[in-house]
Amino acid sequence: MRNMNKKSADTTLAIWIPAAAAAIYPWILEAFHWSVTPATSDHSGTQLSTIAILTASLLLMAAFAVPLMNLMIASRPQHTAALTAANVRARRFALLAVTAPTLYVFFGVLTYIAGSKVPDQWIWSPAWLVFGYVASRSTDAVMPQHTRTSAHLRVVHGICGALAALYVVFHIANHLFGLISPEAHAAVMDIGRTVYRAKLIEPLLVAVMLFQIASGLRLVWTWSVASSDRYQMFQIASGVFLSIFILGHMNSVFIYARTWLNIPTDWAFATGLPSGLIHDSWNIRLLPHYALGVFFVLAHLCSGLRVVMLAHGVKVPLANRCWWTGVLLSILISVAIICGMTGLRLA
Repeated sequence: MRNMNKKSADTTLAIWIPAAAAAIYPWILEAFHWSVTPATSDHSGTQLSTIAILTASLLLMAAFAVPLMNLMIASRPQHTAALTAANVRARRFALLAVTAPTLYVFFGVLTYIAGSKVPDQWIWSPAWLVFGYVASRSTDAVMPQHTRTSAHLRVVHGICGALAALYVVFHIANHLFGLISPEAHAAVMDIGRTVYRAKLIEPLLVAVMLFQIASGLRLVWTWSVASSDRYQMFQIASGVFLSIFILGHMNSVFIYARTWLNIPTDWAFATGLPSGLIHDSWNIRLLPHYALGVFFVLAHLCSGLRVVMLAHGVKVPLANRCWWTGVLLSILISVAIICGMTGLRLA
């Protein structure tokens, strides 16, 4: 009985911790904005104090720690083969909470379009706490036997992912040109848009992205029931994040920018000019959104490559080393892009 109560308490914490982390996420960004406000309140060029810089750095790290912590909770090893409904619900809830940075941007754009006068965080935070309460009410019934997903679905998802990677790699490389100048970024983007905005190509690209979302979430739903190692769980979590990220990105581009505001989706749009990403209370949410989006899309591709390598007989240690190398490169590329978007120039 004591073991059962302990397992129930652990499962409850595995829901409430992600719920609380996601709920406080906007307030971390608010605190960051408050810590850097002196830099914008005085136009005489007053620099931030050392304490303010340290505080802002710690708060930004805390914002990035929210999805990382939820990923670790979702990746907790299961010591029994028979997962309960509570175990699975807690895992899925943690996977959803991993998406908090990109979901908060998506949510903010939707509330702006809807004309909401209520600050986003006053809706967001109570909603996550309510979701946590509902999720924690699950039963301890044993889940049905895990059913494998169709091998064809996994293959098609991988093939479409490889096709989408052509656009993704170009798009990411394009953003790296921001380290040179916004003009260099625009010049490369104009070249790419002659291809991916062509009348035949753009609808196909959108269809591929939507298929990746639908098929990926279908795979996630099935795999989240099975016992998974940390590599597979990272692949699952990054896929969930990218599903929300892609939906939100398409909403921002096609509905918000092109339809609602009728403005170009250029460097100024991406970096929130004239305020920028750092010194604006709304735009700061874009910084973790972009950074994690770049990281997760590249690391997700590395995870897929690892699966392919293992399927073709590559030894596990070598496949894992390749994965870690890819993840480290993904971090470096993400940092480089964010540095460019926040004003760093190589020349």
